[in-house]
Amino acid sequence: MMNVTGKWVLVTGASRGIGRLAALEMAKQGCNLILHSRDITHCDALLAEVRAMGVQAYAVQAELSDLDAVDAMLSEIDGRGTQVDIILNNAGLQIAYRTEFLQTPVSDYDISFRVNTIAPMRICYHFLPGMAERGFGRIVNTTSGIDLDPQQAGYSASKAALDKVTRDLGSKYNGTDVILSLTDPGWCRTDLGGSQAPNAPESAVPGVIVGAFINDGKSGRIFPAQAFAGLTLEEAVRKAEEMPDVYGR
Repeated sequence: MMNVTGKWVLVTGASRGIGRLAALEMAKQGCNLILHSRDITHCDALLAEVRAMGVQAYAVQAELSDLDAVDAMLSEIDGRGTQVDIILNNAGLQIAYRTEFLQTPVSDYDISFRVNTIAPMRICYHFLPGMAERGFGRIVNTTSGIDLDPQQAGYSASKAALDKVTRDLGSKYNGTDVILSLTDPGWCRTDLGGSQAPNAPESAVPGVIVGAFINDGKSGRIFPAQAFAGLTLEEAVRKAEEMPDVYGR
């Protein structure tokens, strides 16, 4: 299993839910953290908690639907001189559930693609050159298993697009120590998933972070987090590394 002690991790959507749990687990592994939320004050409690664990950490803010705000956040990270080694693109938006799905407004697609596809990929494109130059990087983009559900068309389409661009981009780094993966947390009882979801948020860990610890050079895989529920991180990494190379190389 990859030793990530001292690595800098950017976690989007870190202030609550699965993002918060992922950030705490990365801190337990000795990672330094950049904690993103829409409002920087939302990460105050988490900042204190992870710093008490002995790691370095700071918070940044950006409304991911505002691409100028995303660029400003990236410039701030650059200005601090932080070398980002691992990205957990956890933040996402489920805009609405449209019972009258044939009347789904264009705006559902617009904001969903900006938050769930364009913003995370903009973050990837920004930090990948440095990762490639240094010869190390891990990116885990959070997807969704929603299927055959036109009531959530904007959300599911934007996540399907994220799958596509992540896998396509990963093919350019396959076989290197810059690894791009996807993770599907499953339907969890978070603010996004709602109270009726069958899975506790805690069940998504270690599955949502396993892509940060694999060390086999294989990009493009989707790690379904619920398949790793109840495993230790070490067990989860072994299971993940048994999954085949999706590019057939």
